[in-house]
Amino acid sequence: MSRFVIAFLAGACLSAPTFAGDDMTKHPQKMSKAEIAGEIFKDKRLVVMTHEGEEGPYQTEDVETFLSTDKKFDSGMYRSGPVRMTLEPYGVDEFMYFLEGGVTLTSDDGTVTEIKAGDAVTIGKEWRGTWDTKGYTKIYVIYSPTPMVGEE
Repeated sequence: MSRFVIAFLAGACLSAPTFAGDDMTKHPQKMSKAEIAGEIFKDKRLVVMTHEGEEGPYQTEDVETFLSTDKKFDSGMYRSGPVRMTLEPYGVDEFMYFLEGGVTLTSDDGTVTEIKAGDAVTIGKEWRGTWDTKGYTKIYVIYSPTPMVGEE
């Protein structure tokens, strides 16, 4: 799985701090209504990154709210600026609930799936296609067969 795909999907999970010794996996991890409304992006865990898409650079913001001890299951809130990219393959299994904005997913076979604020979508790691957005904010839940943090 490419670093680019992981960085795109989980925001900054590759560089996000690990929370060794905290209670992240010992207690339920809640996102409050205020956090979901955007307050979470003021959290000390926020990781902001700049990536290169097919049409130039774009910025992402990620707050990881849960990372399993084996680093294969991850959740949080993420927002991204405009980007268009081709993913071959997607690389992780991900459930997303879009709070703002949306994305157009065009599968390799030409099938177009429009996701808008209020919609949820699940993408399998084998999915291949084009991800095109003017920007969005989402809640994500990701499963990866390989650890998402500390990967070299």
